[in-house]
Amino acid sequence: QVQLVESGGGLVQAGGSLRLSCAASGSIFSIVAMGWYRQAPGKQRELVATHNSGGARNYADSVKGRFTISRDNAKNTVYLQMNSLKPEDTAVYYCNARLYSTPQEWSDYWGQGTQVTVSA
Repeated sequence: QVQLVESGGGLVQAGGSLRLSCAASGSIFSIVAMGWYRQAPGKQRELVATHNSGGARNYADSVKGRFTISRDNAKNTVYLQMNSLKPEDTAVYYCNARLYSTPQEWSDYWGQGTQVTVSA
């Protein structure tokens, strides 16, 4: 079993900052990538940012220059620093980890989601 525990969401005014954290624990052999997705009311879940084991980072165009993803491999933790937040960033943010629980088996795991609300 693998668990992803998120923290750091909340309510912030436009232009403010928040930092999300997600720690993976359990039966982890190796992590391929970790990342963040978000889902706003009435919309599909969308990619925000990913960070793979080689250090490559990928961002949605809408957050480039404002959000920064980072990882602490020793702690199996991924962070999302969100600056210059806009009301359109309001969504439930989900942590994702693609990992091997054994040398042969890999799966995608999701956190429970954390609400981020940006007021105008």
